[in-house]
Amino acid sequence: MVSRREPRKDIRVPVRIFGTDVSGKPFNENVFTVNVSRGGAMVIEVRTQLKVGETIGVVYGQTKGRYQVRWVGSPDGPGANLAGLESIKTEDVIWDFPLPAPGADDTVKARAINERRQNPRMRCSLSVELHPATQENRIWGRVADISLGGCFVEMSSPVKEGTQLRLALWIGEKKIWARGKVAGVRLGSGVGIQFLEMKDEDREQLKQYVETLPGTRR
Repeated sequence: MVSRREPRKDIRVPVRIFGTDVSGKPFNENVFTVNVSRGGAMVIEVRTQLKVGETIGVVYGQTKGRYQVRWVGSPDGPGANLAGLESIKTEDVIWDFPLPAPGADDTVKARAINERRQNPRMRCSLSVELHPATQENRIWGRVADISLGGCFVEMSSPVKEGTQLRLALWIGEKKIWARGKVAGVRLGSGVGIQFLEMKDEDREQLKQYVETLPGTRR
């Protein structure tokens, strides 16, 4: 969604979103925020099928801003009716309530300590299914950034820190598997996952994908 360097404020306020949906048809509906930051927001109760990458309008009170759809929740998963939005102009803040000062939040610091950024994370947008060892049902989410060492999954109902799990990443038409653990949790936003084990062919597939992402050093 937005840069993980920005702390978010958990708050529910009504907003109106409008634009064109995934089929190109205009929409205009009222939704609510889950959390917001200076540069983005997570919204819930979205009935429209939004298109990732599309620019839409967001109205809060008498203030309007332009936002890009960064991710949408899976219709059949726990993230249904959720969407992550990123402000086109981060200097234009539409909210009239206090927001946390810019800077790394606790989750970012914890992840930086755990991972040490041996593999820099790259922004992306991938579907992922999680299979926690503590429950039978799988969980759908959206990967917002990724490296060879782990990823951040945006989801509305994070699993507990330290949970062991299996995860499947959809890269194009191919599904690659890994074993990992939840290294950090951000309530209402998602989880940071550390990869523990992956087959050689899947790791090579992931490496090839990461190298195609903008900003990757080659």
